[in-house]
Amino acid sequence: MTGTSVVIERDGLDSLVRALISDGYLVVGPTVRDSAIVLAELDSPGQLPAGWGVDVAPGRYRLRPRADGAVFSHSAGPQSWKQFLHPSRQRLWSTRPDGTYSAEADARPRYAFLGVRGCDLAAIGVLDTVLTGGAHPDPSYARRRGGAFVVAVNCTEPGGVCFCASMGTGPSVGAGYDLALTEQLGPDGHRFLVEVGSEEGARVLSRVQRREATGEEVDAARAEVESAAGRMGRQMPEVDLRDLLRRSRESPRWEEVASRCLTCANCTMVCPTCFCTTTEDVTDLTGEHAERWQRWSSCFELDFSQLHGGSVRGTGAGRYRQWMSHKLSTWYDQFGTSGCVGCGRCIAWCPVGIDITEEAARLAEDAEGSRGDVPPRAAG
Repeated sequence: MTGTSVVIERDGLDSLVRALISDGYLVVGPTVRDSAIVLAELDSPGQLPAGWGVDVAPGRYRLRPRADGAVFSHSAGPQSWKQFLHPSRQRLWSTRPDGTYSAEADARPRYAFLGVRGCDLAAIGVLDTVLTGGAHPDPSYARRRGGAFVVAVNCTEPGGVCFCASMGTGPSVGAGYDLALTEQLGPDGHRFLVEVGSEEGARVLSRVQRREATGEEVDAARAEVESAAGRMGRQMPEVDLRDLLRRSRESPRWEEVASRCLTCANCTMVCPTCFCTTTEDVTDLTGEHAERWQRWSSCFELDFSQLHGGSVRGTGAGRYRQWMSHKLSTWYDQFGTSGCVGCGRCIAWCPVGIDITEEAARLAEDAEGSRGDVPPRAAG
């Protein structure tokens, strides 16, 4: 059954959620909370954001009602799947008064991720490479990731800050899913085309009422996704970004963007691929109990580049340049791919609306003016 396409009706999605819950999965998916569509544990399919969409722009995110009952017609919210696979804070070990050392007993939730878009599926792939692909894999991440069931969603309605098409990560999902859904709404009903990507996906889907997809339904779903690729709210300039950032190290643009940047680290916190952490040792007032915690860190923190003589990147310009250059350029040197998947979160959740695609375009314009040409975008 792997590789086949079937159709489930709207109530079939509810049955799928219930089947995952009954199988012992901790189902995580989109739901409405605090005036946003967030990712949270779902106790029932009724918590899905049916009939809700969002309007996004640089520094702006607004929830809005929809009349069609769509479940997945909204762009990325403030959270990514990273928070479940690579938690923002976790205890590593503790000690007792007698000197006994105890490593943290890492929980191994059996996650089922519902509604993973192409950009976010690509981001999980990037984290897989970073956190498990090297000589020293992160065992905590590997345990969480190993048992995850992924229900991906092909995007048919990109948001105002999305640019996944220009990064090659969407709007269609790539490899690595168990099931992939394409939501279809029309006068003849509300249904989902489902593509099976694994044997586990086939097993779970066997418990849901379904029928074989017609060729017309498959073509219609593909056409909707292809149409979404042409309706992106943003795009990266069609240049070799890796080379552009390397040649733009001394650009005056860094000072200009730094005059607006608050170095608040929002962009790294919402980014689905930023992975940096630091550790903190804490103790109680008696001094008899100590713990070591790991938490997310950011290259926008002044202490991030602290060495014995002080911080290497003491200015906002230097820290923004580090973030953008690593994301779009030197990430290739470390991991063989870009660190940006085009989700647009860093644009939407920047308090002052700094747009990474706009900054890249400005650097490209400067490079074109200084050299008369800009290298074309590199393949891959």
